[in-house]
Amino acid sequence: MTISNSQFKVNKSEEEWKQELTPEQFKVLRKHGTEPAGTSPLDKTYDKGTYVCAACGQPLFTSDTKFNSGTGWPSFYAPMDDAIETTVDKKFFMTRTEVHCSNCGGHLGHVFGDGPKPTGQRYCMNGVSLEFKPEEG
Repeated sequence: MTISNSQFKVNKSEEEWKQELTPEQFKVLRKHGTEPAGTSPLDKTYDKGTYVCAACGQPLFTSDTKFNSGTGWPSFYAPMDDAIETTVDKKFFMTRTEVHCSNCGGHLGHVFGDGPKPTGQRYCMNGVSLEFKPEEG
């Protein structure tokens, strides 16, 4: 499954994405893959800062909304304003809500309704689809 680039500000060919991303990033961000649980160092990163899309650099989540979900993937209870878009994912005989970067359409992960207050949402993200930018100061 590939999302059309035509609806996003960042619009690149599959070949351009392959050149810019690592093979694992390409698999997750452009082909809707999932990294193995517990493999991302970002899962246990709790420093102050911002998590941005690894494909285009758009800010997605702040460290203030990150929590330890125990799933093995970086998890957040809310994205930044206008940072994401969602689609319905019906693979694997279940219906899930897939999360994408609103700027480039990159697949980030899924959102579930079992997160903490105040939103009750768990944005379960692939660490390979994110980059962490520490707060300066």
